[in-house]
Amino acid sequence: MTSPRTGPALPDFFRVRQRFEGPRVEDVPAAVRETLDSLDLGARVRRGETVAITAGSRGIANLTLVLTEIVRHLRSLGAEPFIVPAMASHGGGTAEGQLRILSSYGITEEGCGCPIRSSMEVVRVCDSKLGFPVFFDRNAFEADHVIVCNRVKPHTLFSGPIESGLLKMLMIGLGKRDGAALYHRAILEHGYSAVLENAGSELLARCGVLAGVALIERGDDQTARVEALPPERFFSDEPRLLEMARRWMPHLPFSDVDLLLIDEIGKNVSGSGLDTNLVGRKSSLHRAAAEEPIRVRFIAVRSLTPETLGNAVGIGAAEFCRSRALREMDSAVTRLNALTAGDLTAAMLPLDYETDAEIMEAALPMIGLRAPAEARILWIRNTMQLAEVECSSVLLEEAGRRPDLEVASELRPLPLGPDGNLPNRIAFSSEETNA
Repeated sequence: MTSPRTGPALPDFFRVRQRFEGPRVEDVPAAVRETLDSLDLGARVRRGETVAITAGSRGIANLTLVLTEIVRHLRSLGAEPFIVPAMASHGGGTAEGQLRILSSYGITEEGCGCPIRSSMEVVRVCDSKLGFPVFFDRNAFEADHVIVCNRVKPHTLFSGPIESGLLKMLMIGLGKRDGAALYHRAILEHGYSAVLENAGSELLARCGVLAGVALIERGDDQTARVEALPPERFFSDEPRLLEMARRWMPHLPFSDVDLLLIDEIGKNVSGSGLDTNLVGRKSSLHRAAAEEPIRVRFIAVRSLTPETLGNAVGIGAAEFCRSRALREMDSAVTRLNALTAGDLTAAMLPLDYETDAEIMEAALPMIGLRAPAEARILWIRNTMQLAEVECSSVLLEEAGRRPDLEVASELRPLPLGPDGNLPNRIAFSSEETNA
């Protein structure tokens, strides 16, 4: 093992606090009630009818509150709601695994006040105009109505006027393993937007979609907007919501980075384990495309989130990782997800080292002619929590000039322990205060 005393001379670090744009929904249940009231669902829902509500595998802010309020609203109309995991092949592609994911988020039958019906069984609804079959979760298909609930955001692989949101949840999430695998194969032939338009149109027409509840988050992982849409407005309104999400989404505080240390990746953080939009890896592997504003030369992943249950999809976007991340990885689950999504590189393995010191000793001489002590290094918890970031000293002057950044600490050495490792996770100021 390489000791931090014998490795490259490392820069000092300082804490930066980012100021993000966007509103914040202070009372999420009230916002859900208000937007659902605007749709007058009681005119379409009869007493005793069943309504399937989707719940995905992403870590969405306040999702349990949102789902619980949707359940309450439907019960007030006399309906019988239930929750359906809409996760494609996540959770190891099993009904039990998908229930475990929901439980890890606090989404339970007791907490949400309704049954959860988890199954991998699908119905072949029809064939699309492009010729591929259209699949849908059987439990949702057999319900009288479906409410699609999801966060709207840029997709980590595909680009277009509609990316990740209600229609993607309807197609990929409720397509379960069989549908998701088929749709990703169709995307290779026809492109994402064409497949989304064809499958989405058929599903909206044939599967009893009652409404969508779109959620948008801002950069500090807080709910910025809750908006319910009738199904006839999914295609017209998702582009507008996507543009809001782009404006309010988190970002790294600096665009030119030599080494990005990431404490954790996981499916609860992003469908790709880490958000490729934020690290400049959406269009090409291991380097930023010309159109991407972020230039990160090397990424080092330190561990997996507990909530990802061993799914290490996204590890392939990194050049380096701690060996413990590979020990935490469930290879079968990871490969299944990568194969279903048609993104094999997401499961490929980086160079692994036992310690953070060894990673930096390997990576920093590769950044060019700059000395390691002058390296532009960022240390983050994950790509969803970026309100506070540790930054190397060479970035201090720029940080002091930026109105969107607050320098929140003095320069101090990187806290490598005698074993050559950083603390397991970067400690946020709010956590230190509440400790």
